[in-house]
Amino acid sequence: MSEIKPRISVEHSQGTAVITLADEKILQSADIIALENSILPVIEGKEAIKVVLDFSNVQFLSSSVLGLLIRISKKIYEQNGQLRLCDINPKIFSIFKITRLNEVFDIRDNLREAIESLPQK
Repeated sequence: MSEIKPRISVEHSQGTAVITLADEKILQSADIIALENSILPVIEGKEAIKVVLDFSNVQFLSSSVLGLLIRISKKIYEQNGQLRLCDINPKIFSIFKITRLNEVFDIRDNLREAIESLPQK
């Protein structure tokens, strides 16, 4: 049986679900579908959820991942939640700037900043 990719880890810190993308490359359609199937159960049905997506391990991703991020963001905001992205590689961040998604997503330099930027109860 082949390894399921992409892998994620989920930790909870200060009332926030921190989802760390474990794979260096997220390029294939199957990887993106697997990523969506991994993340959605963490956020679905959770009212006012706070989520940080940690990209510290990711060096390459396809543009299809951007579409997935928009869908995830929409779902979180429909549930009155908050989303932050962090630790995005400079080459990947340039894609966010070109597509102006850096104006759509709240992107922080590191995990600590991302968690601290979320509203606390």
